[in-house]
Amino acid sequence: MSTDSPAPSKGRPAFAPLPDGEARRRTLESGVANGDCDAEPIHIPGGIQPHGYLLTVSDDLHILQASDNLATLTGQPVEALLGQPIGVLLGQSSAERLAQAASTAELEAAPLYLGVVENPLHDAAAVESDAEFDVTLHRHDGNLIVELEVARHLHDDIFAAMYPLVRTFTRSLQDVATVAELARLAVQEVRAITGFGRVMLYRFDEEGRSNVLAEERDDSYASFLNQWFPASDIPRQARALYLRNRIRLVANVDYTPARLVPAVNPVTGRPTDLSYATLRSFSPVHLEYMRNMGTHASMSVSIVVRGHLWGLISCHDHDPRLVPFEVRMAVEHLGHILSLQIEAKEERAEANYLLSLRRTVSHLISAMGEHDDFVEGLRAAPDDMQGFASATGAAIVVDDKVTLFGATPDEDTIRALTLWLAESTTGIYATDALPQAWPRAAEHTETACGVLAVPVSQIFRNYLLWFRPEVIRTIEWAGEPIKLRAADGANAPRTDFSPWVETVRNLSPAWRPVEIEIASEFRAAMLNVVLRHAEERAQFATELARANKELEAFSYSVSHDLRAPLRHIAGYGDLLREQEGERMSDRSLRFLNNMLQSARFAGTLVDDLLMFSQMGRAALRPGTVDMNQLLKSVVGEFAPDTAGRDVEWVIGDLPSVTADATFLQLALRNLLSNAVKYTRTRESAKIEIFADTTATETIVGVRDNGVGFDMKYVGKLFGVFQRLHRAEEFDGTGIGLANVRRIIERHDGRTWAEGSVGEGATFYFSLPLVFKKVTGARRKPRAASEPSSKPDHA
Repeated sequence: MSTDSPAPSKGRPAFAPLPDGEARRRTLESGVANGDCDAEPIHIPGGIQPHGYLLTVSDDLHILQASDNLATLTGQPVEALLGQPIGVLLGQSSAERLAQAASTAELEAAPLYLGVVENPLHDAAAVESDAEFDVTLHRHDGNLIVELEVARHLHDDIFAAMYPLVRTFTRSLQDVATVAELARLAVQEVRAITGFGRVMLYRFDEEGRSNVLAEERDDSYASFLNQWFPASDIPRQARALYLRNRIRLVANVDYTPARLVPAVNPVTGRPTDLSYATLRSFSPVHLEYMRNMGTHASMSVSIVVRGHLWGLISCHDHDPRLVPFEVRMAVEHLGHILSLQIEAKEERAEANYLLSLRRTVSHLISAMGEHDDFVEGLRAAPDDMQGFASATGAAIVVDDKVTLFGATPDEDTIRALTLWLAESTTGIYATDALPQAWPRAAEHTETACGVLAVPVSQIFRNYLLWFRPEVIRTIEWAGEPIKLRAADGANAPRTDFSPWVETVRNLSPAWRPVEIEIASEFRAAMLNVVLRHAEERAQFATELARANKELEAFSYSVSHDLRAPLRHIAGYGDLLREQEGERMSDRSLRFLNNMLQSARFAGTLVDDLLMFSQMGRAALRPGTVDMNQLLKSVVGEFAPDTAGRDVEWVIGDLPSVTADATFLQLALRNLLSNAVKYTRTRESAKIEIFADTTATETIVGVRDNGVGFDMKYVGKLFGVFQRLHRAEEFDGTGIGLANVRRIIERHDGRTWAEGSVGEGATFYFSLPLVFKKVTGARRKPRAASEPSSKPDHA
């Protein structure tokens, strides 16, 4: 993420940007200082807040450790309690209740309220003789921990008192539709219950920063509504404790901790882990942070959603405030209810959004199913394609062809992006900071600051892409978000909480997990559609190949069987004309000549069909072919056809190639025959033969200045029996170019053509530099007397 951060200002926002502001902020917030905070062992502070008392006891309920403030309760050194049965302190009746709970209740990381215990030490001067204690018990890290607080109950039955405290809030939940409204209701209710001067509710983001969503306060308290607190204000291990222990109270920020005696538990050999202890002492850094904020008492209630710390309700007061036990229980209960409500509302909103995404995907899949080509199917649903996952633009990249929807970068940039994605990412890729990952995107932040990329092939660079533009955000921090160092190098809390404004750039709205999840489902469904189409095409291709093979066998058989009858017809016709021609009438002779011409054309057609069928059956015999020598012999064959015509042959310097010389000679003969035939109407004909060699293939071209053809019919040229000119204008069977294509494809080459009506045509074929494929049955060399095809433009 790249940002422009304003310079800090006391008391008012500042807007002067610093280009390196984000880097500076992240270094200060998440660097060494923050790392030290994250490493602070706040779960083993070695002491407690002095408004209560804490004991660790053995399984047989003998005292192992005690907070040193118990001396004021017992009137004797705390060491005198060590090793004593707990009944010495709590009385036998209370000790039996505690023993029963310890043996039957689930106490691991779950504090259990044992109820009210009367003070058995009536002679202690420090506590009233009729004082009562709220007692809780829990087990953690091998320790059985007992906590006592002087009871300050507002009612005799604290459980009965809890219900009316949260009843209004619970009923009001039914009328609240959004999380924001829930937050406002929660802070109002908590402040009414607790009496704190300021109550805030804030939510953590994925980086641990917190945003104040709602606030209820007295006018004498500064407002933090909608402001942000940096992640370093509540380090990782502190957030972990908030997840374990749902309510935390600092009654007086200036307290002196009551230390545990001894410091190390004699059974475990470790400092006692107080993660779940209500009375656990806080880090000195945190207490100094509270003083800097002008807060002398605070209480925090955890909001846990789907097992994660979602946020906190944070209560502040300028004066010390010891919140009664029953009030804390009520607020903790309220926090549980609020957590469930937030989870339910978020899940409902997520479910509705998920439903809309699936509806969009369903439309896209339906559109793809109606077309043989999935790209055409997606083009048929442009609104769904563009609007998927709240994107503002989309692109389809298949075989380097780009189809765009909405606001996107240009095609060349998208091709470059897919190249980077193929080289740098795997699977579905989503980012809201594309310029940071791929610097070229910095030129296109108005369309592609964020991208969701879905690959549709494991082999080729084929992608579906969705784009989001940059959204410039202004974040108001509750003070400059930095972590400070004291003079001795220790951590120091922030001292200034006046608004500090930061402008964040080069970020789009983040892609939500549900959007990435549905994109993955869409990819799977799309691949199924493509696979089904591929299977259908494969089945069709198999059937077509079988039909072609049957047709080829049929054409070979028919052609072979027709050759003899047609030759007989032509032969006997010639004899008839020679012997009886003088006695035949002109009309009969004309009929005979027409019959002989048709028989010879039919014979040529049969020969061409036979040759075409042999192309797929005969094996290739590749070798080195001197194209210059081969072309010289082929050009010589056309001397009779060009006699008396003005034909200029322009032959370039041709390379040697690897090919079957016989087949290649036939292909060249067909192409040159075309050129000779279609320049017949020109007073001066020009036929060029040229070649060019690339890194992978040799390209040969035959160019003429004949009648040419219309390029809109170029797809028909190399088909069987395809003609672009009338038969009476130019003779031919329409098989010659089909033979050329079959020969060249047998060599793993390509054929194509260019032309213009009245301006001539150019026919190309390519041969790979490295011959790889030899297919077809082995054949005997063709005799020189075998007929060759006479091609035409078809």
